[in-house]
Amino acid sequence: MSNWYSWLHRWRYYLGAALLVGLLAYTFCLPRPLFSAPLSFVLEDQNGQLLGARIAADGQWRFPAPDSIPWKFEQALLEFEDRRFYRHPGVDFRGLGRALVQNIRNRRVVSGASTITMQTIRLARGPKNRTVWQKMIEIILATRLELGASKQDILKLYATHAPFGGNVVGLEAASWRYFGKSPDLLSWGESAMLAVLPNSPGLIHPGRNRQALFEKRNRLLDRLVAQQVLDPLSGSLAKEEPLPNQPLALPRSGFHLLERARQENTNHHSRIRSTLDKNLQKQVEQIAKFQLPKLKDNGVHNLAIIVAEVETGAVRAYVGNVLGTGAEHGEQVDCITAPRSTGSILKPFLFAQMIQAGHISPQSLIRDIPTTLAGYRPENFHEGFDGMVTAQRALIRSLNIPFVFMLQEQGVPSFYHYLQKLGLSTLFRAPQQYGLPLVLGGAEASLWDLTGAYAGLARTLTHFQETGAYYESDLRPLHYQSLASTPQAKAQEQVPLCGAGAIFQTFEAMRQLERPSIDGHWQTFNSAQNIAWKTGTSFGFRDAWAIGVNSQYVVGIWTGNADGEGRAGLVGIKAAAPILFDVFNRLPVA
Repeated sequence: MSNWYSWLHRWRYYLGAALLVGLLAYTFCLPRPLFSAPLSFVLEDQNGQLLGARIAADGQWRFPAPDSIPWKFEQALLEFEDRRFYRHPGVDFRGLGRALVQNIRNRRVVSGASTITMQTIRLARGPKNRTVWQKMIEIILATRLELGASKQDILKLYATHAPFGGNVVGLEAASWRYFGKSPDLLSWGESAMLAVLPNSPGLIHPGRNRQALFEKRNRLLDRLVAQQVLDPLSGSLAKEEPLPNQPLALPRSGFHLLERARQENTNHHSRIRSTLDKNLQKQVEQIAKFQLPKLKDNGVHNLAIIVAEVETGAVRAYVGNVLGTGAEHGEQVDCITAPRSTGSILKPFLFAQMIQAGHISPQSLIRDIPTTLAGYRPENFHEGFDGMVTAQRALIRSLNIPFVFMLQEQGVPSFYHYLQKLGLSTLFRAPQQYGLPLVLGGAEASLWDLTGAYAGLARTLTHFQETGAYYESDLRPLHYQSLASTPQAKAQEQVPLCGAGAIFQTFEAMRQLERPSIDGHWQTFNSAQNIAWKTGTSFGFRDAWAIGVNSQYVVGIWTGNADGEGRAGLVGIKAAAPILFDVFNRLPVA
């Protein structure tokens, strides 16, 4: 006894150090994060419905971890893989003992007794030889995982990284690829099939004895009935469900917003909850696909549409281009963010600025006569002259010459900085380089910025009518992420960039827009919606614009060719305005 005590006394420090090292090794034995495999980038609408996804960098469909595991799938998985999951510490010692006896009797491995926690560890470690030593490592790591994660977290890890055949990894990707639906909508038969599939993922492929998968699924359904998780009738109906055939294509709505969100994803999130309304997005995409063939008849191949709420600035529909027009026509280009020549779409901003500054009233007379200013000779679209016209009539008819005179009076630098404050971010040159053509399309702007600027004016008007005050936060960019909170009203502005009176008079003129017809007569365009709207056509017929706004929504349309090729007849009133009204007709009447 004394020898033993003496030995222990001499070696106590070494034993203590060994225990400390072992404890530290156990504490830090799990990598952080546990899984490092790349994830698919997923775009959802405002309600969490899948809009689209991009495959992971390693060629696998592997969605980010879900918020929760559907109850049906969880019950099927626990019954098939680990019935005592919620009662063991990561290792089911009773099951392990039973497996050991079976393996000894059969003189080969017939049962591994791996818990879901152990299988999660195995997935994280990658392919390893199935040896006793590797099993011991799995046991140690499984118990460590249980100490640091909840049971639900472990289930989510397993459901995210389990193999489901081919390049499909994880429950959510499998649910969409095989059944075309969210995991929350899976039936009992579908849930049972996905619960047994990771055990033999190769069975999902056509021609590989899928009958074995069918029978495996049905045996699980029988067990669920026996455990009274599922009633006999529901079990019988579930067993009649057929297995899926070829994998389905994932939804591809909001394609260009998905790519934009992926590039702008500074937080490195793999799942973006957008502000889009899936139903409205699909309707607008249908409108774009219906309208594009008409444009193609004139050699026009690209179309962009954006719909946003005025109050929140949240984008509800985003069509950056129409897929299917072909790579040779730039179908991948997001034309919502691309700077393009503005045409006449900036005229309402100058009109509102000059009224706000007191330089004109709607009834002020402006010259519409042949003019040359510093070598620049502006012309009206219809190549005629009205002599003297009111400023309001000049905006209603979108006359070029009167607006050049107006810009000369206001000053190019003043208008230039005014546009910047409204949110136009693509004015890269100095004001004097734009000169007087600035108001007629001499500058480039994006549909995103222009639509946001019109929304800002409408928001300013609405808030003043409601509160009698102006707020700095009224003029702000649109946004497409649900997590982006609507700015709270900041301190009241004493002198607004543009007052309610100026905005109201501008919108009133925009509600009475007229355009010349082919025979030269002026026509008034009316809509069932009370819309203030404006069109624009760039020099050389390269860009056609239409933007409309009411108290609830702002809609922006651009059409043209992504490569800048002009086409005769590509004008805003003919190419873009009909699409604008078509979209507004799908929106609630304000």
